[in-house]
Amino acid sequence: MNTDLQDYSHKRYNILTGEWVLVSPHRAKRPWQGQKETLNKEVRPSYDESCYLCAGNTRINGEVNPDYKGSFVFTNDFAALQKDSKSFSINDGLLKAESETGICKVICFSPDHSKSLAEMSIDAIEKVVDTWKNEYELLGKEENINYVQIFENKGSVMGCSNPHPHGQIWSQSSLPNEVFKKDVKQLEYFQQNNRTILEDYVKQELALKERIIFENDAFVVLVPFWAVWPFEAMILPKKAQKNISCLNEEEGKQFAEAISVLTKAYDKLFDCSFPYSSGIHQAPTNNEDNNHWHWHMSFYPPLLRSATVKKFMVGYEMFGSPQRDITAEIAAQRLREL
Repeated sequence: MNTDLQDYSHKRYNILTGEWVLVSPHRAKRPWQGQKETLNKEVRPSYDESCYLCAGNTRINGEVNPDYKGSFVFTNDFAALQKDSKSFSINDGLLKAESETGICKVICFSPDHSKSLAEMSIDAIEKVVDTWKNEYELLGKEENINYVQIFENKGSVMGCSNPHPHGQIWSQSSLPNEVFKKDVKQLEYFQQNNRTILEDYVKQELALKERIIFENDAFVVLVPFWAVWPFEAMILPKKAQKNISCLNEEEGKQFAEAISVLTKAYDKLFDCSFPYSSGIHQAPTNNEDNNHWHWHMSFYPPLLRSATVKKFMVGYEMFGSPQRDITAEIAAQRLREL
């Protein structure tokens, strides 16, 4: 391990976005005099009659959920994007706007209100993966849907309004900002090397083994060299795949295993149901070959020092660039040991 990276402030380059993160490892040694809270371990029932995501319950729009046994998908009752939105554009001097259409869905991971992905079996998570695959393919075939974003917000600190295990899928006509940046950088590398940038990155990380948390035959779980969040992690297929629909049955099971291992380690880190935002970045559904894409899943958790002390993007990070204290290598080591 490079000792300079563990002792001195420096910048790290994100190969997928072209952006930098400031790393200040010496600051991790300073005493903490900030907020302290008492941890309240909530015990939830397997069924909550007031939860609009539980099986058999009535949602806010009056529809009744089926008595589902695995995962359950429905169109979001409060969708951020509208499928039949009016088409318009504004180009008035420095004022510019364009209409945006899309379809938003909610996916319940399990009928058990008390569980998170970390508490579900690998077989149960595999069914979630199958649902993600199906929805990516179905939504991607819709007219004017050029990108499908699968994500989960876990925990109230991440803005999750319902503790029932669930995620969301937003699909839209244009590429979101983060996806656009990754599309550009991956295409640039592919055109120069005829290989995906993440295929080469995975090989380098596997050789170094400094930021690896877990691996199986098909996947590697690691803390990316350029991580912004304290215990940020990525799950990457070892071989180049454009999207999750490329997964065969065995790879789907190994993806589920990687999710299970990482989320369980997260829960052990501070002995709590670990909050995070996670999302899958994969090839657009714009009818182009997109061979430069190598799909991956990222986890952005906000906890830094304990179950209650949260990391916020403030001050310099809001006005300058992202900054972190604990290095990616130390974060990976702690998760790997769990």
